[in-house]
Amino acid sequence: MQPISWTDFEKIELRVGTIQEVLDFPKAKKPAYKLKIDFGAFGIKWSSAQITKHYTKESLIGRQIVAVINFPEKQIADFMSQCLVTGFADTNGDIVLTSVDMPVPNGTKIA
Repeated sequence: MQPISWTDFEKIELRVGTIQEVLDFPKAKKPAYKLKIDFGAFGIKWSSAQITKHYTKESLIGRQIVAVINFPEKQIADFMSQCLVTGFADTNGDIVLTSVDMPVPNGTKIA
Protein backbone atom coordinates (compact mmCIF):
# COMPACT_ATOMS: atom_id res chain seq x y z
CA MET A 1 0.00 0.00 0.00
CA GLN A 2 1.31 3.41 -0.97
CA PRO A 3 0.39 6.28 1.37
CA ILE A 4 -1.22 9.38 -0.10
CA SER A 5 -1.46 12.86 1.35
CA TRP A 6 -4.64 14.40 2.70
CA THR A 7 -4.45 16.84 -0.23
CA ASP A 8 -4.49 13.89 -2.65
CA PHE A 9 -7.54 12.42 -0.92
CA GLU A 10 -9.39 15.75 -1.07
CA LYS A 11 -9.06 15.73 -4.87
CA ILE A 12 -11.23 12.59 -5.13
CA GLU A 13 -14.89 13.52 -5.57
CA LEU A 14 -16.54 10.60 -3.77
CA ARG A 15 -20.19 11.62 -3.74
CA VAL A 16 -23.59 10.12 -3.02
CA GLY A 17 -26.10 9.73 -5.82
CA THR A 18 -29.49 8.10 -6.25
CA ILE A 19 -30.00 5.56 -9.04
CA GLN A 20 -32.90 6.71 -11.21
CA GLU A 21 -32.82 4.26 -14.10
CA VAL A 22 -31.21 0.89 -14.81
CA LEU A 23 -30.75 -0.60 -18.28
CA ASP A 24 -29.33 -3.89 -19.48
CA PHE A 25 -25.91 -3.60 -21.14
CA PRO A 26 -25.63 -6.57 -23.51
CA LYS A 27 -22.57 -5.16 -25.33
CA ALA A 28 -20.42 -5.20 -22.17
CA LYS A 29 -17.77 -7.95 -22.05
CA LYS A 30 -18.92 -9.00 -18.55
CA PRO A 31 -22.54 -8.84 -17.36
CA ALA A 32 -23.32 -5.23 -16.40
CA TYR A 33 -26.02 -2.60 -16.11
CA LYS A 34 -26.11 0.99 -17.31
CA LEU A 35 -27.04 3.20 -14.36
CA LYS A 36 -28.51 6.72 -14.53
CA ILE A 37 -27.55 8.43 -11.26
CA ASP A 38 -28.68 11.77 -9.80
CA PHE A 39 -25.86 13.64 -8.03
CA GLY A 40 -27.92 16.73 -7.13
CA ALA A 41 -26.04 19.93 -7.97
CA PHE A 42 -23.46 17.83 -9.86
CA GLY A 43 -26.07 16.64 -12.32
CA ILE A 44 -27.15 13.34 -13.78
CA LYS A 45 -24.37 10.93 -14.73
CA TRP A 46 -24.33 7.50 -16.35
CA SER A 47 -22.17 4.59 -15.28
CA SER A 48 -21.60 0.99 -16.26
CA ALA A 49 -21.50 -1.37 -13.29
CA GLN A 50 -20.82 -5.12 -13.10
CA ILE A 51 -23.31 -5.68 -10.30
CA THR A 52 -25.73 -8.16 -11.87
CA LYS A 53 -24.98 -11.01 -9.43
CA HIS A 54 -26.38 -9.33 -6.32
CA TYR A 55 -28.84 -6.78 -7.74
CA THR A 56 -31.86 -6.81 -10.01
CA LYS A 57 -32.70 -3.74 -12.03
CA GLU A 58 -35.78 -3.17 -9.90
CA SER A 59 -33.86 -3.40 -6.61
CA LEU A 60 -31.46 -0.65 -7.70
CA ILE A 61 -34.03 2.06 -8.44
CA GLY A 62 -33.98 4.66 -5.64
CA ARG A 63 -30.86 3.20 -4.00
CA GLN A 64 -28.21 5.69 -2.90
CA ILE A 65 -24.67 4.71 -3.89
CA VAL A 66 -21.18 6.19 -3.60
CA ALA A 67 -19.29 7.05 -6.79
CA VAL A 68 -16.20 8.90 -7.97
CA ILE A 69 -17.53 11.67 -10.19
CA ASN A 70 -14.32 13.43 -11.27
CA PHE A 71 -12.61 10.71 -13.31
CA PRO A 72 -12.48 11.29 -17.08
CA GLU A 73 -15.24 9.56 -19.03
CA LYS A 74 -14.40 5.99 -20.02
CA GLN A 75 -15.70 4.23 -23.10
CA ILE A 76 -17.06 0.75 -22.46
CA ALA A 77 -18.21 -0.86 -25.73
CA ASP A 78 -20.51 1.78 -27.29
CA PHE A 79 -21.23 3.53 -23.97
CA MET A 80 -19.48 6.43 -22.20
CA SER A 81 -19.29 5.87 -18.45
CA GLN A 82 -19.23 9.25 -16.66
CA CYS A 83 -18.52 8.12 -13.10
CA LEU A 84 -17.19 5.12 -11.20
CA VAL A 85 -19.67 3.40 -8.91
CA THR A 86 -17.78 1.95 -5.94
CA GLY A 87 -18.13 -1.41 -4.26
CA PHE A 88 -16.32 -4.33 -2.69
CA ALA A 89 -15.78 -7.83 -4.03
CA ASP A 90 -17.37 -10.62 -2.00
CA THR A 91 -15.69 -14.02 -1.54
CA ASN A 92 -16.72 -14.99 -5.11
CA GLY A 93 -15.44 -11.74 -6.62
CA ASP A 94 -18.95 -10.36 -7.18
CA ILE A 95 -19.40 -6.68 -6.40
CA VAL A 96 -21.39 -5.40 -3.41
CA LEU A 97 -22.18 -1.70 -3.74
CA THR A 98 -20.85 0.97 -1.41
CA SER A 99 -23.89 2.77 -0.07
CA VAL A 100 -25.15 4.84 2.85
CA ASP A 101 -27.38 3.40 5.57
CA MET A 102 -29.46 6.59 5.96
CA PRO A 103 -30.58 9.03 3.26
CA VAL A 104 -28.33 12.03 2.60
CA PRO A 105 -28.69 14.76 -0.04
CA ASN A 106 -27.56 13.75 -3.52
CA GLY A 107 -24.11 15.14 -4.26
CA THR A 108 -22.92 15.00 -0.63
CA LYS A 109 -19.16 14.46 -0.52
CA ILE A 110 -17.65 11.76 1.68
CA ALA A 111 -16.35 13.26 4.91
